[in-house]
Amino acid sequence: MSLKSLTLIENWPVPTAAAGVVRADGTVLGTHGPAGRRFPLASVTKPLAAYAVLVAYEEGAVEFDEPAGPAGSTVRHLLAHTSGLAFDEHKVTAPPGERRLYSNAGFEQLGDHVAKATDIPFAEYLRQAVLEPLGMTSTTLEGSPAKDGVSTVEDLLRFAAEVQAPRLLDPRTVAEAMSVHYPGTKGVLPGYGHQNPNDWGLGFEIRDSKSPHWTGASSSPRTFGHFGQSGTFLWVDPDAGAACVALTDRAFGPWAIEAWPPFTDAVLAEL
Repeated sequence: MSLKSLTLIENWPVPTAAAGVVRADGTVLGTHGPAGRRFPLASVTKPLAAYAVLVAYEEGAVEFDEPAGPAGSTVRHLLAHTSGLAFDEHKVTAPPGERRLYSNAGFEQLGDHVAKATDIPFAEYLRQAVLEPLGMTSTTLEGSPAKDGVSTVEDLLRFAAEVQAPRLLDPRTVAEAMSVHYPGTKGVLPGYGHQNPNDWGLGFEIRDSKSPHWTGASSSPRTFGHFGQSGTFLWVDPDAGAACVALTDRAFGPWAIEAWPPFTDAVLAEL
């Protein structure tokens, strides 16, 4: 079976695109394009890194509310982009918990924190904790846990099935990660401007009532996931009982802002 809506990626102004949809029970409803091709993920790396942190939490290696990152910040602050760290610089621009400052630097400090706590380099910990158990053999972390993942649609559909029906983690841990942390926090959603509130879970962005947004007009407020500046996204819509992954080799820009929402609406309409 394949979803007709997935063929819409053929109209995207990109050299290469691949996409797929998976249900919570692991049933792949369809893929289109080179689903086995490796693409740089950019920030779609963050949900993978966050999931490894959740494993470290369940293993007792880290606690959500232990100090990590800048003074006064915790593991929870770093996961939820409220540590006060700047976007790409390891400098503090706000007190912890006050603003949703989306931060690559925060995820780098998070990776360092888990590496120290587990005595395993973060890329290797991610492989052992998440990638290997899920059979994500084509996925690697080649640098920063904020943005240097490389993966395939096939592998990310395995991950998207896991977050919908967790086997590696207690479902309660995953439910907490997909809930809003520091509700009411304002901030900028990269590419989409200031959002009030700019809701986020633990490493996963939560759609809620954000507008404009990279998901669809028909996406439920509970939809969570991430997009990346390399022209990539992964969303999970619990109300639809499905998740979608799309990877391209063209940087995010006006083309994506225009093309992604109607694509998502078409996928949801076909489920």
